[in-house]
Amino acid sequence: MDAVIMAGGQGLRLGMGEKPCVELLGKPLISYVIDSLERSSHIERIFVAVSPSTPATEELVRKKYGDHIQAVNTAGDNYVGDMVYAVESSGIDRPVMIIMSDLPLVTPELLDSIIDAYEACGEASMSVFIPLSLCSEVGIRPDTVFNWAGKLIVPAGINILDGKQINEEQDYHNYMLEDPEVALNINTAEDLKHCEAILKKR
Repeated sequence: MDAVIMAGGQGLRLGMGEKPCVELLGKPLISYVIDSLERSSHIERIFVAVSPSTPATEELVRKKYGDHIQAVNTAGDNYVGDMVYAVESSGIDRPVMIIMSDLPLVTPELLDSIIDAYEACGEASMSVFIPLSLCSEVGIRPDTVFNWAGKLIVPAGINILDGKQINEEQDYHNYMLEDPEVALNINTAEDLKHCEAILKKR
């Protein structure tokens, strides 16, 4: 399976420059995601979708990872459009993991378990969610909440899609995780401090 890291957003709420380059315990946020993807037993190629808003991120990827990881220049106009362009221009014609660049708590084991769940679900695509009720356990204040089968759920910022059908509506499976830390992305300085505390305990 391939992976596309979405790293073209402006990150205005954090207010610390390009969010993927913001350091957490001396390591750029995007490197946490890249390193976990590289150590996943199921991920082969890794692409990073950048935009005119994230030139430093593109430079970081080029300098730190060289030819091993390819940066894909998108327009940066909207998330879905940039994602579709990144998948198409990379020639991905099989299942692909789409993951946000600001999820420093993901682990290789977690990513492998998500991919295993996707392969078992029998659908073309899968979205990862956690129950809203778990968010308070790690101090998450989610921006987006969905009502699914009478339950309030929060997207974790990880999806798997069929690259062959990237321009088509795909049958999907909602995968519920009971680990709230996976949904802790970095939007504020408070989120950064919270992730730092969790990582120091690991």
